[in-house]
Amino acid sequence: MQDMTLVIMAAGMGSRFGGLKQIEPFGPSGEFLIDYSIYDAIKAGFNKIIFIIKPENLEVFKETIGKRIEDKITVLYAFQDLEKMKEIYDIPKDRVKPLGTTQAILSAKDLINEPFVVINADDFYGREAFLDAVQFFKETNYQKNGIILYKITNTLTENGKVKRGICKVVNDKLMEAIECSVGMEDGKIMAEPLSGKEAFELPEDNPVSMNMFALLPDVLPKLQKVFDSFMQENTANLDKCEALIIEDLFKLVNEKQIELEIKLTSSSWFGVTYKEDKEAVSKKLHEYIKKGLYPKDLWQ
Repeated sequence: MQDMTLVIMAAGMGSRFGGLKQIEPFGPSGEFLIDYSIYDAIKAGFNKIIFIIKPENLEVFKETIGKRIEDKITVLYAFQDLEKMKEIYDIPKDRVKPLGTTQAILSAKDLINEPFVVINADDFYGREAFLDAVQFFKETNYQKNGIILYKITNTLTENGKVKRGICKVVNDKLMEAIECSVGMEDGKIMAEPLSGKEAFELPEDNPVSMNMFALLPDVLPKLQKVFDSFMQENTANLDKCEALIIEDLFKLVNEKQIELEIKLTSSSWFGVTYKEDKEAVSKKLHEYIKKGLYPKDLWQ
């Protein structure tokens, strides 16, 4: 059976949420959202997990989620270490925010030798999405990179704007990817590009990236070159610039270094951006448990 790794980006600041939301309990037995992704990934056939975290959060991760799953799947840790990056680049000493999702994935590159799926720690992706990712690998004979896309309407919150990778798809190929701030305005779904370009309206079925990618390890050295160029181009903006994986993968697509095929999923997605989202997420999980999709105590 083909080895597959789940890479979980868990080094975010959680500033809008108000704390370390990656280890906020949501399930009835104290489960985090990460727990449900790991549970679904194991069911789908993954056999290794890499947590990308800040170095200072290692012990809290080991003592919580790590301890619960280390007898069920191989667990490794990679560090998105900003202090090490400051030794390489002229990053302001007072910057505390990581350098973006591309840097996160590259921090785990020495641990990845097999097809891997990337997700956020603080999102619920649904089992169908993991099964779709595995199916994508099988359909392409583990030879292509892919992105799992959701409908925009299935990813919004009532509590404020959210960041989303707005995608344009033609003939099952990703043609454009723009990182945007998205929210409802006067009954319309409006997207504001983080680049500062003009806002635009989205149709309800517009595909979006939720940072779930099905990738091959040979994409990593290519991403490293893109990241190195990004840092050189942003020497005057190192106090706040971020290298975003969806945009950097699209750069490789645009340069014809890779193809990024899309896989639309019917899976339900929900996440936590704001404190006010917690009640709705917990309620949804309880509904799934009541339907028998998950046990009440996930790791019993």
